[in-house]
Amino acid sequence: MEDDLREPDAAELERFWQSVRPEDSPAVRPEAWAFGATVSLADELLALVLDGTKTATAGALWDYEAENEPLPEVGQLNILLTGWGTPRALVRTTSVMTVPFNKVDAEHAWLEGEGDRSLSDWRKGHREFFTEFASHNRGFAPDMPVVLERFQLLHPH
Repeated sequence: MEDDLREPDAAELERFWQSVRPEDSPAVRPEAWAFGATVSLADELLALVLDGTKTATAGALWDYEAENEPLPEVGQLNILLTGWGTPRALVRTTSVMTVPFNKVDAEHAWLEGEGDRSLSDWRKGHREFFTEFASHNRGFAPDMPVVLERFQLLHPH
């Protein structure tokens, strides 16, 4: 589709990593990914990271399991991409916890920086996202486990 996320160019990723790699980090390039599930959403959320508004994100644990994807870990580095696959930022994970959807608090909603930053807006938007773009077949549940990740922007590019 026109708005599907694009895959990054491996050579461009490697050049980016070599230009931003912290001296104390391993030489192995970290995972690179884009927020959301569409080009437009990825770019919108990346802009919030780059301007300092967005310092957290959330993902459905059931999606991690369905995709056989490891959970984020404190200290982990990630390269953030535009929806078109261009590397733009390096972040370090500072906190990870898993809570039921209906136990996500207002502080986390604020740190995600989306919409009006309220908990009610966060719940509405994430319920829609977790329903529309689920990788699993369990549907949505108010107590579904959600992985909350906080991160620090190390390098905007």
